[in-house]
Amino acid sequence: MSVRFAFVGFRHGHIHDLYKRANGRNDVEVVAACEVDDAARAAAAAAGVNVTHSDPDRMLCEVDCDVVAIGEYFARRGSAAIHALNAGKHVIVDKPLCTSLDELDEIERIAGQRNLRVGCMLSMRDHGQTIGARNMIREGAIGEVHAISFGGQHPLLLGSRPGWYFEEGKHGGTINDLAIHAIDCLPWITGLEFESVNAARCWNAFAPEFPHFRDGAQMMLTMDNGCGVLGDVSYFMPDKAGYSLPLYWRYTFWGRDGVLEAGTTQDTIQVAWKDSERVESQSIPEDRSGGYLQAFLEDIRGGSEEGERCTESVIRAAGTVLRIQKAADENTHDVALR
Repeated sequence: MSVRFAFVGFRHGHIHDLYKRANGRNDVEVVAACEVDDAARAAAAAAGVNVTHSDPDRMLCEVDCDVVAIGEYFARRGSAAIHALNAGKHVIVDKPLCTSLDELDEIERIAGQRNLRVGCMLSMRDHGQTIGARNMIREGAIGEVHAISFGGQHPLLLGSRPGWYFEEGKHGGTINDLAIHAIDCLPWITGLEFESVNAARCWNAFAPEFPHFRDGAQMMLTMDNGCGVLGDVSYFMPDKAGYSLPLYWRYTFWGRDGVLEAGTTQDTIQVAWKDSERVESQSIPEDRSGGYLQAFLEDIRGGSEEGERCTESVIRAAGTVLRIQKAADENTHDVALR
């Protein structure tokens, strides 16, 4: 029997990937799509979405569905997820899942009480580069990992990025927006868990006309074996080439027996072992395109594999990144994450 999906919100382009993948599966049926904003509704229709509703409450009353997929603007996603969960629906949300810890607590509470599942479009795990890095590190290729650096800088694209990004109260923070991919991925790659936020900072730099929008974002974290993590997810990449440069989503791991680097725009994984005088290139596995959707469906069916994305891991990653964002917002240091 097909899992019936209803979509709420098309305010970010990411949600179109889920819409297309859901329509392309034999075990999923898209039964409705809702967008409350007139301009966004017209844009979604022009992009091939069969928009059936403009009121999410009416949609939930009129349409039988099992899952609500949410692509609202960031600050509305948490309340939309809570509303759907209260209606007895599983939810899958484009990242970020929500923008406050109070919303996350409510999502976790309702999902637990009603035995509902929560998914998120955390697609970083589906790249061959991160799969390959995980395989090598879990096999002990570079020994115990003691330091990690990641860069997930993005182009700001002021003028073409959705305007709501720059409307006060709708974005929720650059760390929460972008670092979630690394916060989800790094424990999965290394087997380590985040222990604390040593420091985090967000600031306004490339968008002075929107002084409340803090496009710079850096963090210093510690994992449970003492491994130090430095991350930068600022909106500082050049607009034209920002998504194709080697610096886009790059991870470097320093272990006792060597150093390993993987990046989503790179064709190989680079490794330098402690006894070698040169850097070696390792081939990468194939991408697992759409893995986030497959993981969510398996979670609904009760068949999640060990270490795969599931409700618990989605909520854990969201809680971690929201606490890092809060540390940056409140200028607090050495904040526990567990």
